[in-house]
Amino acid sequence: MIDRTERTVLITGGSRGIGLACARAFAAQGDRVAVTFSNTPVDEPGILAVKCDVTDPAQVEAAVGEVDDALGPVEVLVANAGITRDGLLVRMTDEDFAAVIDTNLTATWRLAKRTVPKMMKARWGRIIVMSSVGAYIGAPGQANYAASKAGLIGLTRSIAREYGPRGITANVITPGPIETDMLATMPDDKRAALAGQIPVGRIGLPDEVAAAATFLASDRAAFITGAVLPVDGGIGMGF
Repeated sequence: MIDRTERTVLITGGSRGIGLACARAFAAQGDRVAVTFSNTPVDEPGILAVKCDVTDPAQVEAAVGEVDDALGPVEVLVANAGITRDGLLVRMTDEDFAAVIDTNLTATWRLAKRTVPKMMKARWGRIIVMSSVGAYIGAPGQANYAASKAGLIGLTRSIAREYGPRGITANVITPGPIETDMLATMPDDKRAALAGQIPVGRIGLPDEVAAAATFLASDRAAFITGAVLPVDGGIGMGF
């Protein structure tokens, strides 16, 4: 099967880490790529940077419209934007809980709602949602984060059931510990301890997550929908 190329791909939270790795991977295979950012824009050939607060419906509407005008209707959505606001349950504020749910979960619903209609018209589309191994194993101090990432699985599977007949697939990737800015400040002893908990014995790379995203967006993955694909070195197996 030959994959279609030169698709319009929108990646949220694409200015660094996993999002930027995905943007580079899609651009390298010839797709038209746009990324949203909050503070630091991407300045790379072949990648359109669009400023957008994904928690603001008006900004989401404007950003998707800008991508539509510049690159064509979004055919592949990679919902990657996310935040953490950690704290133990009894100390977590309502604001910190709501902010994480709104950014990680509600914004994904908002973006899917905005991009699915044109995918339906084309009878082809790919929605790829970045969840986390934390969705099913949880973590101390991350009740809000784990809840948001678990919610993404239910959201994505509902989209898969609703729009599968229209040629749209929707899948979830659950990365484990990945070499991103979040881990860059972790002390060496804690990094070693974390790596020791992972069956493959190391922390993952953003490019390894990007490889899973490009596969799920391909025609080779046309019969895969509603799936949860772990890219976690085995740390979450059994859950």
